[in-house]
Amino acid sequence: MAQSSSDHPLSPLLRPRSIAVLGASEREHTVGSEIMHNLQQGGYEGRLYPVNPGRETVFGLPCFRSLSELPETVEQVIFAIADTRVESALDDTIAHGAKAVTLFSTLLLDNETAPLLRDRVTQKIRQSGLLVCGANGMGFYNFQDGIWACGFDTRNNHPRGGNVTLISHSGSGMSGILDCEERIDFNLAVSTGQELCVTMDQYMDYAIEEMNTRVVGLFLETARNPSGLRAVLAKAADRNIPVIAIKVGRTDLAAELTVSHSGAMAGEDAAYQALFDRYGVQRVEDMDELATTLIMFAQPHPVSAGGLVSIHDSGGERQLIIDLADRVDLPLTKISPYTTATLKSLLDPGLMAVNPLDAWSKGGPHYHKVMEKCFSALMTDEGAAMGAVVHDRAPHGEIYEDYIGYMRAGHKASGKPAFLVSNRQGTGADERVVSVTREGFPVLDGLRSFLVGARCLLNFRDFQAGRQAENGRSESDTEADQFDGVARKWRGQLSSGLVLDEYESGRLLADFSLPVNPGARAENVEDTARAASAFGYPVALKSAQAGLLHKTDKDGVRLHLHDEEELRAAYNEMAARLGHAVLISPMITEPGVEMILGVVRDEQFGPLVVMGFGGVHVEAFKDVVCALPPFNETTARRLLGKLKLHHLLLGHRNLPAVDSEAMCTTAAQFSRMVRALGDCISEIDVNPILVKEKGCIALDALVAGHPANEHTH
Repeated sequence: MAQSSSDHPLSPLLRPRSIAVLGASEREHTVGSEIMHNLQQGGYEGRLYPVNPGRETVFGLPCFRSLSELPETVEQVIFAIADTRVESALDDTIAHGAKAVTLFSTLLLDNETAPLLRDRVTQKIRQSGLLVCGANGMGFYNFQDGIWACGFDTRNNHPRGGNVTLISHSGSGMSGILDCEERIDFNLAVSTGQELCVTMDQYMDYAIEEMNTRVVGLFLETARNPSGLRAVLAKAADRNIPVIAIKVGRTDLAAELTVSHSGAMAGEDAAYQALFDRYGVQRVEDMDELATTLIMFAQPHPVSAGGLVSIHDSGGERQLIIDLADRVDLPLTKISPYTTATLKSLLDPGLMAVNPLDAWSKGGPHYHKVMEKCFSALMTDEGAAMGAVVHDRAPHGEIYEDYIGYMRAGHKASGKPAFLVSNRQGTGADERVVSVTREGFPVLDGLRSFLVGARCLLNFRDFQAGRQAENGRSESDTEADQFDGVARKWRGQLSSGLVLDEYESGRLLADFSLPVNPGARAENVEDTARAASAFGYPVALKSAQAGLLHKTDKDGVRLHLHDEEELRAAYNEMAARLGHAVLISPMITEPGVEMILGVVRDEQFGPLVVMGFGGVHVEAFKDVVCALPPFNETTARRLLGKLKLHHLLLGHRNLPAVDSEAMCTTAAQFSRMVRALGDCISEIDVNPILVKEKGCIALDALVAGHPANEHTH
């Protein structure tokens, strides 16, 4: 068996030249039997050694009593043994000198006492440097090289090669697609299990570096190597390899977030959504969507500019796609006057020449030719990125040959991707369905899953276009080191875990060149009056008593104080209740939209920037997005567009549009500050930021440091 072209670290695990199977057997429905069957069924070309002291031969191969009796040192040992034998077998494997192990065991024993079996096994693996797939997984399939290292049954018609990689923390998340979906040709599928050693990002790196990978699917529970996951997602984005992910479960933010509004608003899933957004990962919600989207990305035809066009033989089902497309936020193309005129010349009277197109009317012998020409006209429209023939399956779940003809004609006329979609589930095992899909014309089942996949295609197209517009520069390269000097100034205070008051928080923001409303401290009414006179009326007065974080909740804010008499009265009343320390600042009277910039800290991925609509109703709006810092103005603009209330920035109720570009510039600068301060930040709230007709300005801020002995990033 030939060596891989580049000596990838995982080659001994995923492409071993020799394998020993501990517990090899011919007894039906045992792991030892299934492994031997799969390796032989897959056409493993390396040297295969069954090991079992109770057998002379296994499936025609000589069987050895132990690893020590093998004629050579094998690269990989696959364990098909009980949990009670795993630890001693691992010792034998290490002594034998193997480089890799595939481990299915749960590593759970009855009535265990510390140290637990899993902990003991993990320590041995780390000390030995073994590469391990598992434990508590289903193994892997390297279809490119014919290595089916799985201890469970599968279909027997997996082809060699393929261009789709599937890596799953769930065994069923792998087999549920792999064993039943013949429309996808996989090159690598891995059930990673507990990831005692090798993590999801490393498998993905192997697929990118060593295989012909067009698209990667992930079934993700948690990131056991967050920095590695970020790095490999960046590599995939750089190489234009889309990643489709299901993320199950949630990651809690690092602390009980009670200090800031940002913490209360970010949500448990914010870090993963920010990670996916940064690297163009397309997120889906269930297995149907994952499988369908993988099929759609595996087809070879590039997606053009524009949206979706579709042809139907039902007015009701045409209306259904309009409703569902709106629900999943998928743009439907508004066809050009030229296309409209072409369709009118083809359609029966009474049919509307629009997209989506219902082209069925009287039927008759010329019906199929009309459909074909109509679909070609839609596909050649300048606003069509891809097209769908939305016709239900024939009896018994079969497909009509004419439908395939529509797809081929539409693609031939335009070069764009074409899909045949039924509204209900059909079958992915039908020979015609599989062959046409492999030809590059996917036959899909389930309209909503298709629309999600189409949205993913368009979103990934736009993500890559945005990267190219930035000259291929990674957002991680955005300048953050411009703040080295000022960052050193603030790190000492923040590393103590101190919560800065509004005055100090404002000074920090100003040092990082962020637009902040100036302020002055005062401890008595005379100093307060002098500061107000220096600023000029009207002014705002706020309590600056130590430990008072949310001043509005304690009635600690007085706005629109127009003269000294009002100021003195407000100060005396506030001082009597909350203490003598106050902050005085100019009153910003211009109209605008109140927004928020913040930071929360995720235990896996570190600081996240929060951006959204703010003010006193910030937690009622709950309209925020999160991003990994640093990012540029282009990303800030895209993030703003995701907010549900984004239209408020464009002007409403006779109010002018506000300077959203200034907000984008400020958000990008804020993200660079967060990157520069990094592990010294626990939370930040800049709320509100008033976005005016010209410019924006921060009116209040709260910064909480992160104790140095707790830094993890």
